[in-house]
Amino acid sequence: MGESITDGTLATFLKKPGERVQADEAIAQIETDKVTIDIASPASGVIQEFLVNEGDTVEPGTKVAIISKSEDTASQVTPSQKIPETTDTKPSPPAEDKQKPRVESAPVAEKPKAPSSPPPPKQSAKEPQLPPKERERRVPMTRLRKRVATRLKDSQNTFALLTTFNEVDMTNLMKLRSQYKDAFYEKHGVKLGLMSGFIKAAVSALQHQPVVNAVIDGDDIIYRDYVDISIAVGTSKGLVVPVIRGADKMNFAEIEKTINSLAKKANEGTISIDEMAGGSFTVSNGGVYGSLISTPIINPPQSAILGMHSIVSRPMVVGGSVVPRPMMYVALTYDHRLIDGREAVYFLRRVKDVVEDPQRLLLDI
Repeated sequence: MGESITDGTLATFLKKPGERVQADEAIAQIETDKVTIDIASPASGVIQEFLVNEGDTVEPGTKVAIISKSEDTASQVTPSQKIPETTDTKPSPPAEDKQKPRVESAPVAEKPKAPSSPPPPKQSAKEPQLPPKERERRVPMTRLRKRVATRLKDSQNTFALLTTFNEVDMTNLMKLRSQYKDAFYEKHGVKLGLMSGFIKAAVSALQHQPVVNAVIDGDDIIYRDYVDISIAVGTSKGLVVPVIRGADKMNFAEIEKTINSLAKKANEGTISIDEMAGGSFTVSNGGVYGSLISTPIINPPQSAILGMHSIVSRPMVVGGSVVPRPMMYVALTYDHRLIDGREAVYFLRRVKDVVEDPQRLLLDI
């Protein structure tokens, strides 16, 4: 596990007792608040037994399995040994370590049996609930879902959330992509999407309104002189927010390659915690799911988030005539404790100006 992880839930065993494994072969998966981590076998051998059960909470250094190298020797597998400090205070001698999983499992079995009085209130608390039906099923929340729920609720409880909206004419950006998509792909080996245009527009807006890139820390305001853009990626296991680091120093091709790489890792479950840590501003594209308009929630410890939405052809007045235009609603949710309405509106107007006229980026106007 990484240094920022204190524990995790053993999600599933990939092997069974009695099966032979090779060194560095994954035998189980641990689900943390952010990512799913494989537990690798430290040596080749046969799995003798598992010391924990699926669903148990394990800490770095906890013995997970015993792998027999021969009749006389065996190797114990742990989630990680990178953080000995967190395990020194709990597991003492090796003899006690072997009993630790049994000690942990014993209280779990005793808790419902030993205290005879607590069970009745727990059952009575469940009694008012609707009885189970044939078409209903109860599934425990994953650690990632719990973490997302906690962070989003903390965001609502901490920030003075306010959202401002605008609409963007996507004609010129879509025309730019259509005109250069083949040449762009031929040179850079990646498709030219609309996301890179919005990332560049967000970078320009953050440079014009640096307070949107800042954050409150106690009684101080921290102004960040760098732009690390987080992008919200929805996966089958939940929402993850990888970071495009140094987005202010990237061109369109570098941004597109980074987005593709991070999105692929997120969907495959191989993204690392370091790739999701930090970030000074978030861009969320609900338009890929067909969202017309929304009020995104700030990703702590940031102070604002830009929401993109679906592109819809709508009648617009251009040069005194009503013509169909591909339009997108954009939303900026910001912490009103730090960012005034004027700065928020100016930020969104800058995004609109750059997306509607990408040549501004070339001329820096």
